[in-house]
Amino acid sequence: MKESTFAWVPSESYLQEANVRAFLRIHHLASERELHRLSIEDPEWFWQAFLEVIGWKWHTPPTRILDDTEGKPWTRWFVGARTNLTDAALDRWLTMGKGDTLALLYESEEGKVRTYTYAELLTEVRRLTAALRQGGIRPGDRVGIHLPLIPETAIALLAVARLGAIAVPLFSGFGSGAVATRLRDAEAKAVITADGLMRRGKAVPMKPVLDEALEQVDSVETVFVVQRTGQGVPWHPNRDHWLHEVMADVDPNAGHAEIVESEAPFMLIYTSGTTGKPKATVHVHTGFPIKAAQDMYFLFDVKPGTRIYWVTDIGWMMGPWLILGSLLLGGTMVLYDGAPDYPAPDRLWTLVERHQIQVLGITPTLIRALIPKGDDWVDRHPMPSLRIIGSTGEPWNPEPWLWTLAHVGKNRAPIINYSGGTEISGGILGCYPTLPLKPCSFNTVVPGVDADVWDEDGRPVVGEPGYLVIKNHNPGMTRGFWQSPERYLQTYWARWPGVWEHGDLVRVDEDGYWYILGRADDTLKVAGKRVGPAEVESILVEHPAVRESAVIGVPDPIKGEVPVAFVALKEGVEPSPDLAQALKQRVVEKMGKPLALKDLHFVSDIPKTRNAKLMRRLIKAAYLGRDPGDTSALVNPEVLDEIARLRPET
Repeated sequence: MKESTFAWVPSESYLQEANVRAFLRIHHLASERELHRLSIEDPEWFWQAFLEVIGWKWHTPPTRILDDTEGKPWTRWFVGARTNLTDAALDRWLTMGKGDTLALLYESEEGKVRTYTYAELLTEVRRLTAALRQGGIRPGDRVGIHLPLIPETAIALLAVARLGAIAVPLFSGFGSGAVATRLRDAEAKAVITADGLMRRGKAVPMKPVLDEALEQVDSVETVFVVQRTGQGVPWHPNRDHWLHEVMADVDPNAGHAEIVESEAPFMLIYTSGTTGKPKATVHVHTGFPIKAAQDMYFLFDVKPGTRIYWVTDIGWMMGPWLILGSLLLGGTMVLYDGAPDYPAPDRLWTLVERHQIQVLGITPTLIRALIPKGDDWVDRHPMPSLRIIGSTGEPWNPEPWLWTLAHVGKNRAPIINYSGGTEISGGILGCYPTLPLKPCSFNTVVPGVDADVWDEDGRPVVGEPGYLVIKNHNPGMTRGFWQSPERYLQTYWARWPGVWEHGDLVRVDEDGYWYILGRADDTLKVAGKRVGPAEVESILVEHPAVRESAVIGVPDPIKGEVPVAFVALKEGVEPSPDLAQALKQRVVEKMGKPLALKDLHFVSDIPKTRNAKLMRRLIKAAYLGRDPGDTSALVNPEVLDEIARLRPET
């Protein structure tokens, strides 16, 4: 490969100081590629070596690293071990004399800052653990966490796990129906919520949303309320309790960690399905936290003291990922619970500078929203602390990727593209900061993951679109869907025996660089040729008038499917037939006449989830008049009505 094909090449400091290179030196490995090969060929060695390097704390060590005698989908890890993830995340740092290290730094939208050392955070977690015990919560009980990203959210997640109970994270912006569906499915016994949250200077109620949801849920007995905004809220005296009051009234020494089996669940986190109710993925004490820490260690180079912030929410897996991964590595999580562009478009960049953040996690959708504000908002901030930009949630287009590298990363900090899922506890594909980057690419499969690209017949392919599959099992993979084992098997393991079909359409080039092309069920098949929608969308968003686009395939009697585009324009740009024709012509010029757009529609926005994923399946359902399935994760559901009005006559 010529160096000119790369957009970014690691400096000597990355090559010498990165965690992955330290790991290679410790184990006398020649390269990152050899590390990946060994992590697949000898998983017992790899996972044990990783836990040793981060100092994971066992109460009782495992007798076996893995056991797949019940079949690969039901692989058990660290068999015979007993532990509690909070021992590894909190207690051990105090025994190592590092209790004064900063564990959590929080800034509110209003600008108020709170900090917690590891010792202070452990004290608060013990208090809440004791309060939950006093409130009748027992190991195995499910506890909803319906909070914005504030310190109490991290404390709640850790306390529920410390108690041996099971956390059910919920998006802070969910409506009552979405909250009710998840709490009812999990049969939650308690919920921790807030009076409200702040967005763009206004207090947005949360507890009234929960109250409305609980009219449909019989299992919830207790609600703990965080006083975040100070707004008045409805109150049920026999059920509701202010969190600060119950925590002040307990002995923190009663907040000891419940020692549990390694495979004991600690979290149910929901992921939306194409049809039917949302799926609750089951994650265990020695699964999700270890996978999160492993990815942070090798890909994002998080070390003791590293400050890492991700634009996220507790209801998206990146929220628990941020909390647990940073603590297992002795880092500092940075939390912010406001709008990333309020009160000005440079709020995110001022946050990085003010708190000397070293790892910043964003989404392509956020970047596309900030670019039209003007380059000066980011260029005025040198952000010297920033070493790595993390990106996840959806595929990139080249223009915003290159803009981010130049203006946010200053051509110094690499973009660590990262893709996997809630079901994996993190990444399948990622980037080492010690290998060069091509725009929009992934330069590696994540260590411990045996991924491949297969065609329709299950044969590996290079240089053409195929299905992303995983041929092994790793500790982070979900232990199934809550009370729905058959649905789990049907969703991921049914197509090819012993092989996980992830649902993404991908391509790997001859140099071993990977590209996400979109969800496999979003794939267009035009006259027998498969095309990822992101490829066409990238062509459209390159036009200076286009803010975002989404492309779907609709039935065609001759070609099988034909592409239809939905385009949201930049502020101040008016739709017109001439602009529509120009955009259609761009697609023909880049893709060829056989892949010409059947139609192009201008819309006010593109439907997406609260974690910024474009929802093509919902666009397609609205456009074709089909049942959309679960829509509760949408941040802008009203756009579906707009798209439905564009429905073609049949």
